Amino acid sequence: MAGPLADIEVIELAGIGPAQLGGMMLADLGARVTRVDRVDDVPGEPRRHASREVLARGRRSVALDLKREEGREVLRNLVDRADVLLDPFRPGVLQRLGIPPEETTKRNPRLIVAHMTGWGQDGPLAAAAGHDLNYIALAGALEPMGVPGEPPQVPLNLVADFGGGGMLLAVGVLAALIERERSGRGQILDVAMVDGVATLLASVLQLHAMGQWAPGRGSNWVAGAAPWYRAYRTSDDRYVTFASLEPKFYRLLLQRLDLDAEAWPQWDIELWSELAERIAQIVAARTLEEWCAELEGTDACFSPVLSFVDAAQHPHLLERGTYISHNGVLQPAPAPRFSRTPGAITGAPPWPGQDTRVVLLEVGAAADTLLAAGVARELPIGIDEP
Repeated sequence: MAGPLADIEVIELAGIGPAQLGGMMLADLGARVTRVDRVDDVPGEPRRHASREVLARGRRSVALDLKREEGREVLRNLVDRADVLLDPFRPGVLQRLGIPPEETTKRNPRLIVAHMTGWGQDGPLAAAAGHDLNYIALAGALEPMGVPGEPPQVPLNLVADFGGGGMLLAVGVLAALIERERSGRGQILDVAMVDGVATLLASVLQLHAMGQWAPGRGSNWVAGAAPWYRAYRTSDDRYVTFASLEPKFYRLLLQRLDLDAEAWPQWDIELWSELAERIAQIVAARTLEEWCAELEGTDACFSPVLSFVDAAQHPHLLERGTYISHNGVLQPAPAPRFSRTPGAITGAPPWPGQDTRVVLLEVGAAADTLLAAGVARELPIGIDEP
Protein backbone atom coordinates (compact mmCIF):
# COMPACT_ATOMS: atom_id res chain seq x y z
CA MET A 1 0.00 0.00 0.00
CA ALA A 2 1.39 3.40 -0.99
CA GLY A 3 2.13 6.03 1.63
CA PRO A 4 0.27 9.35 1.89
CA LEU A 5 2.82 11.11 -0.34
CA ALA A 6 2.69 8.59 -3.18
CA ASP A 7 3.33 10.22 -6.60
CA ILE A 8 5.12 13.21 -5.05
CA GLU A 9 8.53 13.77 -6.69
CA VAL A 10 11.26 15.31 -4.54
CA ILE A 11 14.71 16.40 -5.68
CA GLU A 12 17.14 16.70 -2.78
CA LEU A 13 20.49 18.39 -3.19
CA ALA A 14 22.88 16.37 -1.05
CA GLY A 15 23.65 17.91 2.32
CA ILE A 16 23.92 16.89 5.95
CA GLY A 17 21.67 16.72 8.98
CA PRO A 18 18.42 18.70 8.85
CA ALA A 19 17.66 18.46 5.13
CA GLN A 20 18.53 14.76 5.24
CA LEU A 21 15.98 14.16 8.00
CA GLY A 22 13.34 16.13 6.11
CA GLY A 23 14.03 14.10 2.98
CA MET A 24 13.95 10.85 4.96
CA MET A 25 10.56 11.69 6.42
CA LEU A 26 9.14 12.56 3.00
CA ALA A 27 10.53 9.32 1.58
CA ASP A 28 9.09 7.31 4.49
CA LEU A 29 5.70 8.85 3.73
CA GLY A 30 5.81 7.63 0.15
CA ALA A 31 7.44 10.42 -1.85
CA ARG A 32 9.99 9.41 -4.47
CA VAL A 33 13.13 11.25 -3.38
CA THR A 34 16.07 11.56 -5.75
CA ARG A 35 19.27 12.86 -4.17
CA VAL A 36 21.71 14.79 -6.34
CA ASP A 37 25.26 13.97 -5.25
CA ARG A 38 28.63 15.36 -6.27
CA VAL A 39 30.56 13.27 -8.77
CA ASP A 40 33.57 13.36 -6.44
CA ASP A 41 31.53 11.55 -3.77
CA VAL A 42 30.97 8.45 -5.88
CA PRO A 43 33.06 5.56 -4.53
CA GLY A 44 35.77 4.45 -6.91
CA GLU A 45 35.39 0.78 -6.06
CA PRO A 46 32.31 -1.44 -6.00
CA ARG A 47 30.48 -1.66 -2.66
CA ARG A 48 29.38 -5.09 -1.45
CA HIS A 49 26.73 -3.85 0.95
CA ALA A 50 24.23 -1.02 1.20
CA SER A 51 25.21 2.27 2.78
CA ARG A 52 24.71 2.51 6.56
CA GLU A 53 23.58 6.15 6.30
CA VAL A 54 20.20 5.91 8.03
CA LEU A 55 19.19 9.49 7.23
CA ALA A 56 19.56 8.71 3.51
CA ARG A 57 17.20 5.72 3.40
CA GLY A 58 14.51 5.48 0.77
CA ARG A 59 16.33 7.61 -1.81
CA ARG A 60 17.73 7.22 -5.27
CA SER A 61 21.06 8.88 -6.07
CA VAL A 62 22.26 10.59 -9.23
CA ALA A 63 25.79 12.05 -9.29
CA LEU A 64 26.28 15.19 -11.38
CA ASP A 65 29.04 17.72 -11.89
CA LEU A 66 27.12 20.91 -11.26
CA LYS A 67 30.15 23.04 -12.11
CA ARG A 68 29.53 22.17 -15.74
CA GLU A 69 26.61 23.45 -17.77
CA GLU A 70 25.67 19.98 -18.96
CA GLY A 71 25.29 18.85 -15.34
CA ARG A 72 23.25 21.91 -14.44
CA GLU A 73 20.97 21.27 -17.43
CA VAL A 74 20.25 17.76 -16.18
CA LEU A 75 19.44 19.22 -12.76
CA ARG A 76 17.11 21.78 -14.33
CA ASN A 77 15.32 18.98 -16.18
CA LEU A 78 14.92 17.03 -12.95
CA VAL A 79 13.55 20.07 -11.13
CA ASP A 80 11.17 20.88 -13.99
CA ARG A 81 9.46 17.53 -13.37
CA ALA A 82 9.52 17.71 -9.57
CA ASP A 83 7.02 18.73 -6.93
CA VAL A 84 9.62 19.70 -4.33
CA LEU A 85 13.25 20.84 -4.34
CA LEU A 86 15.16 20.54 -1.05
CA ASP A 87 18.04 23.02 -0.81
CA PRO A 88 20.47 22.48 2.12
CA PHE A 89 22.92 25.22 1.13
CA ARG A 90 23.59 28.75 2.32
CA PRO A 91 21.74 31.59 0.57
CA GLY A 92 22.90 32.22 -2.98
CA VAL A 93 24.20 28.75 -3.82
CA LEU A 94 21.23 27.85 -6.03
CA GLN A 95 21.86 31.01 -8.04
CA ARG A 96 25.49 29.95 -8.53
CA LEU A 97 24.35 26.49 -9.59
CA GLY A 98 22.21 28.02 -12.31
CA ILE A 99 18.84 27.19 -10.78
CA PRO A 100 17.74 30.43 -9.09
CA PRO A 101 14.39 29.78 -7.36
CA GLU A 102 12.68 32.74 -8.98
CA GLU A 103 13.40 31.39 -12.47
CA THR A 104 12.95 27.75 -11.51
CA THR A 105 9.45 28.37 -10.23
CA LYS A 106 8.60 30.17 -13.47
CA ARG A 107 9.65 27.10 -15.44
CA ASN A 108 7.70 24.87 -13.05
CA PRO A 109 4.95 26.97 -11.38
CA ARG A 110 3.89 24.05 -9.16
CA LEU A 111 7.37 23.61 -7.70
CA ILE A 112 7.94 24.02 -3.97
CA VAL A 113 11.49 25.14 -3.17
CA ALA A 114 12.45 24.56 0.47
CA HIS A 115 15.59 26.32 1.68
CA MET A 116 16.97 24.62 4.82
CA THR A 117 19.51 26.79 6.66
CA GLY A 118 20.58 27.61 10.17
CA TRP A 119 20.28 31.40 10.13
CA GLY A 120 17.67 31.89 7.39
CA GLN A 121 17.68 33.57 4.00
CA ASP A 122 18.14 37.08 5.36
CA GLY A 123 19.59 38.88 8.36
CA PRO A 124 23.19 39.82 9.27
CA LEU A 125 24.25 36.20 9.83
CA ALA A 126 22.55 34.66 6.80
CA ALA A 127 25.82 33.94 4.99
CA ALA A 128 27.73 32.69 8.06
CA ALA A 129 28.57 29.08 8.84
CA GLY A 130 27.13 27.43 11.94
CA HIS A 131 25.83 24.26 13.51
CA ASP A 132 23.15 23.14 15.96
CA LEU A 133 24.99 24.41 19.05
CA ASN A 134 25.35 27.89 17.55
CA TYR A 135 21.69 28.11 16.59
CA ILE A 136 20.32 27.04 19.98
CA ALA A 137 22.81 29.36 21.68
CA LEU A 138 21.74 32.45 19.75
CA ALA A 139 18.02 31.60 19.82
CA GLY A 140 17.99 31.32 23.62
CA ALA A 141 17.54 27.59 24.13
CA LEU A 142 21.04 26.75 25.37
CA GLU A 143 21.34 29.34 28.15
CA PRO A 144 19.01 27.57 30.65
CA MET A 145 20.59 24.13 30.14
CA GLY A 146 22.92 22.83 32.82
CA VAL A 147 23.75 23.60 36.44
CA PRO A 148 24.34 26.98 38.10
CA GLY A 149 27.88 28.30 37.94
CA GLU A 150 28.90 26.00 35.08
CA PRO A 151 28.93 26.48 31.30
CA PRO A 152 25.70 25.50 29.55
CA GLN A 153 25.38 21.76 29.06
CA VAL A 154 25.74 20.79 25.42
CA PRO A 155 22.77 18.61 24.39
CA LEU A 156 22.52 16.19 21.51
CA ASN A 157 22.00 18.07 18.26
CA LEU A 158 18.28 17.31 18.25
CA VAL A 159 16.90 20.76 19.05
CA ALA A 160 17.99 22.87 16.07
CA ASP A 161 19.17 20.33 13.52
CA PHE A 162 16.25 17.95 13.75
CA GLY A 163 13.37 19.27 15.88
CA GLY A 164 13.72 22.87 14.74
CA GLY A 165 15.22 21.96 11.38
CA GLY A 166 14.41 18.72 9.59
CA MET A 167 10.96 18.25 11.11
CA LEU A 168 10.07 21.90 10.48
CA LEU A 169 11.19 21.38 6.88
CA ALA A 170 8.82 18.43 6.51
CA VAL A 171 5.95 20.40 8.06
CA GLY A 172 6.57 23.31 5.70
CA VAL A 173 6.67 21.11 2.62
CA LEU A 174 3.47 19.30 3.62
CA ALA A 175 1.67 22.59 4.22
CA ALA A 176 2.84 23.94 0.86
CA LEU A 177 1.63 20.78 -0.88
CA ILE A 178 -1.82 21.19 0.69
CA GLU A 179 -1.99 24.88 -0.26
CA ARG A 180 -0.98 23.98 -3.82
CA GLU A 181 -4.10 21.86 -4.12
CA ARG A 182 -6.14 25.07 -3.75
CA SER A 183 -4.00 27.54 -5.68
CA GLY A 184 -2.29 25.28 -8.22
CA ARG A 185 0.98 27.08 -7.47
CA GLY A 186 4.11 26.21 -5.58
CA GLN A 187 6.11 28.61 -3.44
CA ILE A 188 9.50 29.20 -1.82
CA LEU A 189 10.02 28.22 1.82
CA ASP A 190 12.57 29.82 4.13
CA VAL A 191 13.12 27.15 6.81
CA ALA A 192 15.58 28.47 9.39
CA MET A 193 16.74 26.52 12.42
CA VAL A 194 16.79 29.65 14.58
CA ASP A 195 13.10 30.10 13.75
CA GLY A 196 12.43 26.46 14.54
CA VAL A 197 14.21 26.73 17.90
CA ALA A 198 12.18 29.83 18.73
CA THR A 199 9.02 27.88 17.89
CA LEU A 200 10.09 25.08 20.22
CA LEU A 201 10.61 27.68 22.95
CA ALA A 202 6.94 28.72 22.85
CA SER A 203 6.13 26.93 26.12
CA VAL A 204 9.11 28.55 27.86
CA LEU A 205 8.05 31.97 26.59
CA GLN A 206 4.59 31.19 27.94
CA LEU A 207 6.03 30.48 31.38
CA HIS A 208 8.01 33.72 31.15
CA ALA A 209 4.91 35.71 30.22
CA MET A 210 3.04 34.20 33.17
CA GLY A 211 5.81 35.11 35.62
CA GLN A 212 6.73 31.46 36.12
CA TRP A 213 10.20 31.49 34.60
CA ALA A 214 13.29 32.35 36.63
CA PRO A 215 16.47 33.58 34.92
CA GLY A 216 19.65 31.54 35.15
CA ARG A 217 20.61 27.90 34.81
CA GLY A 218 19.14 25.36 37.19
CA SER A 219 16.41 27.72 38.36
CA ASN A 220 13.33 26.27 36.68
CA TRP A 221 11.43 23.11 37.33
CA VAL A 222 11.36 22.11 33.67
CA ALA A 223 15.16 22.41 33.53
CA GLY A 224 15.81 20.10 36.47
CA ALA A 225 15.52 22.42 39.47
CA ALA A 226 12.52 20.57 40.90
CA PRO A 227 13.33 17.32 42.73
CA TRP A 228 10.31 15.67 41.14
CA TYR A 229 11.50 16.47 37.59
CA ARG A 230 15.00 15.07 37.20
CA ALA A 231 17.15 11.95 36.95
CA TYR A 232 18.59 9.93 39.85
CA ARG A 233 21.32 7.31 40.16
CA THR A 234 20.40 3.77 41.20
CA SER A 235 22.47 1.33 43.26
CA ASP A 236 23.80 -0.32 40.09
CA ASP A 237 24.96 3.00 38.63
CA ARG A 238 22.05 3.28 36.22
CA TYR A 239 19.56 6.17 36.14
CA VAL A 240 15.83 6.67 36.47
CA THR A 241 13.69 9.72 35.78
CA PHE A 242 10.73 11.27 37.54
CA ALA A 243 8.49 13.88 35.92
CA SER A 244 5.63 14.07 38.41
CA LEU A 245 4.31 17.52 37.55
CA GLU A 246 0.63 17.16 38.35
CA PRO A 247 -0.20 17.19 42.09
CA LYS A 248 -1.87 13.76 42.07
CA PHE A 249 1.12 12.24 40.31
CA TYR A 250 3.48 13.96 42.74
CA ARG A 251 1.58 12.55 45.71
CA LEU A 252 1.70 9.07 44.19
CA LEU A 253 5.44 9.34 43.65
CA LEU A 254 6.09 10.32 47.26
CA GLN A 255 3.78 7.57 48.44
CA ARG A 256 5.79 5.00 46.46
CA LEU A 257 8.99 6.46 47.94
CA ASP A 258 7.55 6.24 51.49
CA LEU A 259 7.60 10.01 51.87
CA ASP A 260 4.86 12.19 53.35
CA ALA A 261 3.48 14.57 50.76
CA GLU A 262 2.17 16.85 53.51
CA ALA A 263 5.71 17.28 54.83
CA TRP A 264 7.05 18.05 51.36
CA PRO A 265 4.76 20.60 49.62
CA GLN A 266 5.39 20.28 45.91
CA TRP A 267 5.96 23.97 45.18
CA ASP A 268 7.91 24.92 48.33
CA ILE A 269 11.11 25.84 46.53
CA GLU A 270 12.97 26.25 49.83
CA LEU A 271 12.59 22.51 50.39
CA TRP A 272 13.58 21.39 46.90
CA SER A 273 17.28 20.89 47.64
CA GLU A 274 16.62 18.86 50.78
CA LEU A 275 13.93 16.77 49.08
CA ALA A 276 16.24 16.08 46.15
CA GLU A 277 18.88 14.74 48.54
CA ARG A 278 16.31 12.56 50.26
CA ILE A 279 15.00 11.14 46.98
CA ALA A 280 18.56 10.52 45.80
CA GLN A 281 19.26 8.47 48.92
CA ILE A 282 16.12 6.42 48.45
CA VAL A 283 16.72 5.77 44.76
CA ALA A 284 20.37 4.84 45.38
CA ALA A 285 19.28 1.98 47.65
CA ARG A 286 17.76 -0.09 44.83
CA THR A 287 18.69 -1.26 41.35
CA LEU A 288 17.23 -0.03 38.08
CA GLU A 289 15.38 -3.31 37.64
CA GLU A 290 13.87 -3.02 41.12
CA TRP A 291 12.68 0.52 40.45
CA CYS A 292 11.16 -0.54 37.13
CA ALA A 293 9.27 -3.30 38.91
CA GLU A 294 8.05 -0.79 41.49
CA LEU A 295 7.11 2.19 39.32
CA GLU A 296 7.00 1.43 35.60
CA GLY A 297 3.46 1.67 34.26
CA THR A 298 2.19 3.67 37.25
CA ASP A 299 1.07 7.30 37.22
CA ALA A 300 4.18 8.36 39.11
CA CYS A 301 5.58 9.49 35.73
CA PHE A 302 8.62 7.24 35.83
CA SER A 303 10.98 5.94 33.16
CA PRO A 304 14.40 4.31 33.19
CA VAL A 305 17.24 6.02 31.32
CA LEU A 306 18.16 3.70 28.46
CA SER A 307 20.63 3.73 25.62
CA PHE A 308 18.99 3.61 22.21
CA VAL A 309 20.21 0.02 21.84
CA ASP A 310 18.48 -0.93 25.10
CA ALA A 311 15.45 1.20 24.22
CA ALA A 312 14.89 -0.86 21.08
CA GLN A 313 14.45 -3.92 23.31
CA HIS A 314 12.14 -2.34 25.86
CA PRO A 315 8.81 -4.21 25.86
CA HIS A 316 6.74 -1.09 25.08
CA LEU A 317 8.84 0.09 22.15
CA LEU A 318 9.37 -3.48 21.00
CA GLU A 319 5.63 -4.11 20.79
CA ARG A 320 5.06 -0.86 18.92
CA GLY A 321 8.02 -1.46 16.62
CA THR A 322 9.37 2.02 17.35
CA TYR A 323 12.84 0.85 16.38
CA ILE A 324 13.41 -1.66 13.62
CA SER A 325 16.33 -3.37 11.96
CA HIS A 326 16.46 -2.76 8.23
CA ASN A 327 19.26 -4.37 6.24
CA GLY A 328 20.92 -5.16 9.56
CA VAL A 329 20.93 -1.53 10.72
CA LEU A 330 19.04 -0.36 13.81
CA GLN A 331 16.89 2.67 12.97
CA PRO A 332 13.56 4.34 13.74
CA ALA A 333 10.43 3.05 12.08
CA PRO A 334 8.57 5.51 9.83
CA ALA A 335 6.42 7.93 11.82
CA PRO A 336 3.74 9.08 12.32
CA ARG A 337 1.49 6.09 11.73
CA PHE A 338 -1.39 6.20 9.27
CA SER A 339 -4.42 3.91 9.40
CA ARG A 340 -5.00 3.67 5.63
CA THR A 341 -1.77 4.77 3.96
CA PRO A 342 1.09 3.72 6.22
CA GLY A 343 4.60 4.90 5.57
CA ALA A 344 7.41 2.49 4.86
CA ILE A 345 11.14 2.29 4.31
CA THR A 346 11.18 1.96 0.54
CA GLY A 347 14.84 1.13 0.15
CA ALA A 348 18.27 1.03 1.72
CA PRO A 349 20.36 4.21 1.72
CA PRO A 350 22.03 4.54 -1.69
CA TRP A 351 25.69 5.04 -2.34
CA PRO A 352 26.32 8.24 -4.33
CA GLY A 353 25.75 7.56 -8.02
CA GLN A 354 23.96 4.28 -7.47
CA ASP A 355 21.03 5.23 -9.74
CA THR A 356 22.71 7.70 -12.07
CA ARG A 357 22.04 5.93 -15.34
CA VAL A 358 18.38 5.24 -14.54
CA VAL A 359 17.74 8.86 -13.56
CA LEU A 360 19.50 10.24 -16.64
CA LEU A 361 17.40 8.06 -18.92
CA GLU A 362 14.20 9.17 -17.20
CA VAL A 363 14.84 12.80 -18.16
CA GLY A 364 15.86 11.89 -21.69
CA ALA A 365 19.53 12.70 -21.19
CA ALA A 366 22.29 11.06 -23.23
CA ALA A 367 23.49 8.87 -20.38
CA ASP A 368 26.47 7.29 -22.14
CA THR A 369 27.73 10.65 -23.39
CA LEU A 370 27.41 12.36 -20.02
CA LEU A 371 29.05 9.46 -18.19
CA ALA A 372 31.91 9.29 -20.67
CA ALA A 373 32.50 13.03 -20.34
CA GLY A 374 32.52 12.91 -16.53
CA VAL A 375 29.48 15.18 -16.28
CA ALA A 376 27.76 12.33 -14.48
CA ARG A 377 29.19 9.36 -12.63
CA GLU A 378 27.72 6.03 -11.62
CA LEU A 379 28.66 3.65 -8.84
CA PRO A 380 30.66 0.68 -10.11
CA ILE A 381 28.53 -2.45 -10.19
CA GLY A 382 29.04 -4.68 -7.20
CA ILE A 383 26.45 -4.26 -4.44
CA ASP A 384 25.35 -7.79 -3.74
CA GLU A 385 24.38 -7.66 -0.08
CA PRO A 386 21.57 -5.75 1.68
